[in-house]
Order: sequence, then structure tokens, then C-alpha cells
Amino acid sequence: MDPKSFVSNLAGDVRKTGTGYWTFLPRPLPPRLEYTPELTLLLSQADAALSELSGLGRYLPNPDLLIAPYVKREAVASSRIEGTQADLSDLLLDEIEPKRTPPGSDVLEVRNYVAALNRGVRQLSKLPLAGRLVRDLHKVLMQGVRGQERTPGEFRRTPNWIGPPGSTLTTATYVPPPHDPEMHECIKHWEVFVNQRDEMPELVQCALIHEHFEAIHPFLDGNGRIGRLLITLFLIERGRLSKPLLYLSSYIEQNKRAYYESLQRIRTHGDWPGWLRYFLMAVRDTARSAIEQSESILKLRDAFREQLAKQHRALTLLDELFINPYTTVAHASGRLGVTPPTAQKTITLLEKAGMLREATGGKWGRVWLARPILKLVEATPPIGQT
Repeated sequence: MDPKSFVSNLAGDVRKTGTGYWTFLPRPLPPRLEYTPELTLLLSQADAALSELSGLGRYLPNPDLLIAPYVKREAVASSRIEGTQADLSDLLLDEIEPKRTPPGSDVLEVRNYVAALNRGVRQLSKLPLAGRLVRDLHKVLMQGVRGQERTPGEFRRTPNWIGPPGSTLTTATYVPPPHDPEMHECIKHWEVFVNQRDEMPELVQCALIHEHFEAIHPFLDGNGRIGRLLITLFLIERGRLSKPLLYLSSYIEQNKRAYYESLQRIRTHGDWPGWLRYFLMAVRDTARSAIEQSESILKLRDAFREQLAKQHRALTLLDELFINPYTTVAHASGRLGVTPPTAQKTITLLEKAGMLREATGGKWGRVWLARPILKLVEATPPIGQT
């Protein structure tokens, strides 16, 4: 790490360790912030969009119709930022027929992300957003996947660093605080700030929480994914999101370079306004996009429910397809509680309605796909910085 690139000490100090490498020690939150007219406007826009999205999740007749695909999409995008190759279809197929997923597949990492997020939402009523919950989520995230040998569920006991492939402690772009005692002191200060209330706008607090967690980098692997999980969990815990409908990872994936540069400029230049601008735009644009997408999905559901009228089994399977647009006879049989021949008849009804189409082209191991639903769920509107 080059100490000369850290031209400001507003966010922390650069120090040389006893073993000869340079490291960054972030200052406790919060920093001094100036709310410029631009930031004030962005905060207002992001806050309004988030409130509208939260209201949508609160009043849906069946929230799972939107929550399940959004959680999966967030899991795919957040994992892909870290280099996985699995896409949404891979994850959806794995849920229907996990035997199709080969050992060591990237799908396992994405599956763990979904499990960690769902566990985090459940644990919010029992545990504060602090080290114990964070370690618990990390253990779920890293179970049985690459990096599992790197102390899942435990804060690191050795240095780590961020930089291009082949980087070392001396050539890395960024080296977070040493594990003992500096990192643990940083975590304590971070926990205090996370649980402060009514001292600043919650979206601003959320942005600072995420950035500071990334600056501390308390795990040997998985820090980025845990840091993005914390955004959703914080907003739910504060009542700003009724359900996990905000998928910021899609925005970050599309604007990844600006994301990393904004975080690094806090450390090197104390540029908090730049990061807040990025974060608030991400919340605003993603929430607006999610609202539009949700409305499209609900319109599609209403149209097919009207078309299928009183076909009760078909209507039940239709709703299952909005949770996962792939199905098999065995899966439909289990979800409907009917025999395989009856499940096949229900699938045929949805084929005739134009919702399902057989996707494998074979006689055995057949899988049907609701393409109209998958098309809407996969849609990634051009959300970028303006």
C-alpha cells in the first residue's frame, strides 16, 4: 500500500506496522458531514422512493410473489460482484432440482447468500446488528464453498488486503487495520454507531455503516457480500423496509468501478460526499426500478388469473411460478398436494394459457419454464449515475 496516495487523514490514519507494511486505521464514525443542496435533494429522492417501495411490500396480498425473486436476484448480483459465474436461471433450477447442480458449482455460493439473508431477517428480532449476528451470517455464507477453510464465522486473526490479482501486503491498493488489537477496537466503535438512533438520517447512517465495514474488512473472505447484506438488514431493522425488496447489488454490479473508487476515495481523500452521492443514487434508482418491476409483475399475474378463472389448481401453481418460474411434474405434485398425473394436467393447462413452456426438449427429466415471469424478473433497466 502506497502511503503517498492517502492525501487526507479525515477518514483515518496510515501507519507502518512492526512487520514493515503500511495499513489504514479508520476513525470512529460519524465523520463531519456537510449537507450540500445536491446531497439534500438526493436524500429526499432516495427516501421517498424507499418509502414507496416499503409500502408496496407491506400491502401486497402475497408478498412472497415479489420477495422471493428479489432475494434471489440480489444473491446472484452480490455474488457475481465477487467473481461467481452463476446466473439467476442456475439458482432457480437448483431450487427445483438440486441434483442437477454439480459439486463445486458457483450456485452453492449464491444459495448460501439467500440462506444468510433469510437467516439475518429472522434473527433481527433476537439479536442486535453487531458482531455476533455478523459472524453468524458469515458462517452461513461460507459453508461448503470456496473460502470455507478461511475461518467461517470468525473474525480474521491474520492480515488481509485488497488489490489486483497477485498483490501482496506491500503492493496492495488497500490494507485494513491489523487484527489485534486495532481491528477489534474498530469493530467495537462500529457496533456502537450501528445501534445509534435518531442522530442522523437513516439512509446516511446506512451508507456510513456499509463503508466502514468494508474499511475494517474483518473477515478473510466474504466481506463484500456481508457488507451488502447489512444494508438490507439495517433498513429492515429500522423499519425503512417492510420486506427485503431493495437489491442494491444490481446497481453496484453495473457501476462497480465507481463503487470501489468511491469507497477508496474516503480513505485517501476523506471524500464522504462522493460516497453518499453514489449510495443515495443507488437507493433512489434501485427503489424506483423495483417499484416499476413490481407493478409489471402484478399486472402479469392479474392477467393470467383472469384468464384461468376458476381453475383453482392452475391458479395455485401460477402463484408458485411467480416465486420460482421453473417447475417439474414432481415439484408441482408436491406443491399442489396431488398425484403426478393431476400435476401434469395442471401444467398442461398453463401451457395452453401461454404461461409455461417445456424447456429441456427431452422425454425424461422434463422442466417447464414460465418465460413471461422470468423475463420480468431478469429485466435489468439501465440504472446508472447521472
